[in-house]
Amino acid sequence: MVYGDKKMNEILLRRKNKVILESVQGAAQVQQADNDMTPYITTMMKNVEGLGYTFSRELYDALHVLEKTELEKFYLELISILKKMVGADVVYQPMYPNFPESVMNEQEAQLYFNAIVHYWSFGMFYPNERKEERLPLFDSVKVKVIDLGKLKDLEDIFLCLCHSRTSLSQSDKEDLEWIFKNLQVSIPEDIPLKENVALIGKLYLENAPLASAKELRKLFRTATDVLRLITAMSQGDISLTENTKYRSFRRRERRLLLELLQGCGQIDEDMNRYREKWIRVGERLHPGEYKEAQFGKVQDAFGKLRNHIKIETFAGKLEQAMGRADYQTALDLLRKRPGEFARKLDRLLRCADNKNMIINTFKDVAGEVSTPVLLQVREHFLHRSQKDARVFFPKGNLARSHYIENVLPEIEEKYCSAIVRLCENALLNSYKEKDFLGNVYLSEEFRRYLVPFSQRSAGKTLKSVVRGSRMPVAENVCAFRGFIWWTNMKNDENDGRVDIDLSAAIFDENFNYLEHISYTNLRSEKYRACHSGDIVNGGSVNGSGVSEFLDVDVDSVVGYGGRYVVFQVYSFTGQQFCDIPRVMFGWMGRQDVKSGEIYAPTTVEQKMDLAARSRVCIPVIFDCKEREIIWCDMSLSLGGCRANNGGNNVESNLSGVAATCYGIVHAHKPNLYDLIDLHIKARGVRVENKEEADIVFDLDSGITPFDTEVFMGEYI
Repeated sequence: MVYGDKKMNEILLRRKNKVILESVQGAAQVQQADNDMTPYITTMMKNVEGLGYTFSRELYDALHVLEKTELEKFYLELISILKKMVGADVVYQPMYPNFPESVMNEQEAQLYFNAIVHYWSFGMFYPNERKEERLPLFDSVKVKVIDLGKLKDLEDIFLCLCHSRTSLSQSDKEDLEWIFKNLQVSIPEDIPLKENVALIGKLYLENAPLASAKELRKLFRTATDVLRLITAMSQGDISLTENTKYRSFRRRERRLLLELLQGCGQIDEDMNRYREKWIRVGERLHPGEYKEAQFGKVQDAFGKLRNHIKIETFAGKLEQAMGRADYQTALDLLRKRPGEFARKLDRLLRCADNKNMIINTFKDVAGEVSTPVLLQVREHFLHRSQKDARVFFPKGNLARSHYIENVLPEIEEKYCSAIVRLCENALLNSYKEKDFLGNVYLSEEFRRYLVPFSQRSAGKTLKSVVRGSRMPVAENVCAFRGFIWWTNMKNDENDGRVDIDLSAAIFDENFNYLEHISYTNLRSEKYRACHSGDIVNGGSVNGSGVSEFLDVDVDSVVGYGGRYVVFQVYSFTGQQFCDIPRVMFGWMGRQDVKSGEIYAPTTVEQKMDLAARSRVCIPVIFDCKEREIIWCDMSLSLGGCRANNGGNNVESNLSGVAATCYGIVHAHKPNLYDLIDLHIKARGVRVENKEEADIVFDLDSGITPFDTEVFMGEYI
C-alpha cells in the first residue's frame, strides 16, 4: 500500500484528519534531507492553510523523507481531496458578483427587472455587473491539523463499522467496501447488525466466488438474514424498506443461498414477514428444481407462501393476547423476545392494571435486550411525562417524516423511573464486560451531540454529525452564509435544465413564521439578510456550474424577535436530488460579510452532497438566541405540506418545514455525554484534567463527536 492511493487518504482525511505516506523510515533520514525539502514543504503548508488545514509536526517531519517528485505527487493529491471536501473544487458564479452589497443597495425595481429578463432567457442573461475588488478576508479562522496516519487507522475504521450496532450511512458502506477490497482484513466473528452481515456477506462472495455455505453459516441464522444477503447481491435496499428488483443467480449461487436458508431454524414465520419479497425471490432461486431431501424445509415454506396457507406468527399471538387483556400470556410470549418486550413497554404500562408485574418481568430479561434499544427506552421514559410533539422518521425514507401531538395517556412517574433504572443497570452490566478504560476525560460539550443510532439516511458531509446534534457557533461569527452549487443533467444547457433554489425561513421560539429570504424576496426590510439572486439554469453538466448564496445576520434575527433560521434547498424543476449529477450545499460562519471572497474555503463549517430521494432538503437550523447550529439533514415530502399551489418553494412548504424543525429541535434523544458517562461508571475513572487521562473525549482532541464510527462500533 502506498501513499499515492487517493481513495485511501480521502477516507482518512474525512474521518480522522490523517494521511498515509510511504518511505518514512526514521528521524535520521529526516535530518539528512531537512535542508533540501523545507522550502517545498512550508510552501505546501501555506497553500493548505488556504483551505483551512495545516500539518502536524509529525507529518511535517515525515514529509522530509520524500523525494521532490514524491512530494509533488502527494501535494497534488492532497490538495485535490481537501478542495473536494470543503467544496473548493468548483467555481462559484452567483448572479451578482458583488454580493451582498449589490443586492442590498440596488433598487427593488431593478432587481425585479433583472430577474424577469433572466427568466425570459431561460437563465442565459445575467445582470451586467463588473466584479469589484474586495477587501481581504478579516475573519480569524482556526485551522484543522492533518496528522500522519497508519494502515492500522483504516483497519480500525473497518472493525468499528463491522461492529456497529446501528445502521450505516451510504458513505460508511462505501468506505467499508473499499477497505475490504483493498486491504487484507479479516471478517470479524461478531457483526451485531444484520444489515452489516448482509453487506459483508456480499463483499465476501464477490471476492471468494467459490465460497461454501458452511463458511457463511455462522453469520446467517434466520431467513431474514438470507433475504438481506440476496437483496445486497441484487444491489437493493438491505433495510428491506423498499422493493428490490432481484437479479438472476448462477446455479452455484442459488445452491449456496438455499443451503443457507435450509440451515436456518424455523423459517415459515420469518419468511411470512416479507411474503411478497420471498415470492419474487423464489422465482429467482427455483427451489423446486432440487430434491426434497436437500431443501425440503425451504420448498415447504415457499409452498405455504405461494398457496396462502395461514402461518401462525408471534405478532398475531401477541396481538390476540393483548386484545383480550390477557397480559400474563403476553408477557410469557415477550419473555422469549426481550427486544420486542422493551419496545412494547409503554403500551403495556398504559394498558395493564398490574404494572408491577410488567416491571418485574422486564427486570428478568432486561440484560438480554440490545444496548441500542436499552439506551432509547431509557431516554423515552426519562422524558415520558413531557408533552412535546412526537416525531416519526420512517426507516429509509425521511421525506415522509411527520409529527403528531403527544396525546398518550400518562404513566405514573414511579413506573417510568423504575424502567429507567432497569435500563441503566442492564447497560452498566453490559459495559462492565468490556475492557477497563483507565482514566477518562469527558467534555461537557458532549451533551450537545446525539448518539448515532441510525445513519442510514445521513448525507455525505465534510464532517459526520448526527441529526439533531447542536454545535456551538464561534464567538467571532456574526453571520451565516449558506451556499449551493449545481449543474444541469446534460451537456445541453437547455436539455435537462436544473433549477435549484436556496432559501431561509425565520421563525420565533415557537416556530411561528416571521419572514423568509428566497428568490421571491431577495432582501429583508427588517433583518440583515439577503439572497445573491435566483439562477434558473445550471449550465452544462461538465461545465463550471452556478451558485446561490444567502446571508443572515445573527444579532438582527434576535433583535427583531426571531430565534431560528432554517436553511432549505428546493429542486424547482422537479428532479430528485439523487438524480442530479452534481449538486451540493454548505455554509460558512462569517465575521465580516463584506471582506474576503463570497466563497472562502477557510470559513466553510459544513458541506454536503445532496443525494436524497427528495426535492426538498432542510440541511441545518441556526438557533440565533443560543448561538447553536442544529444539524438537520432532513428531506421533506411535498405532498403533505403544501399550503398552496405556488410551486416547490419556501412559501408553499412553511407548515411542513415548521413541523419538521419543531420535531428536530424538541426531540429527546440519547446524547454522547450520557453514553460515555455510563461507560465511565461501569469501567473507568473520571478525571477533570486531560493530561491525567488515558482516553480523552473532547471537541478538539482525542475522540471527538465526529468520530461516529468509534461510537457505533465500540461504545453503543
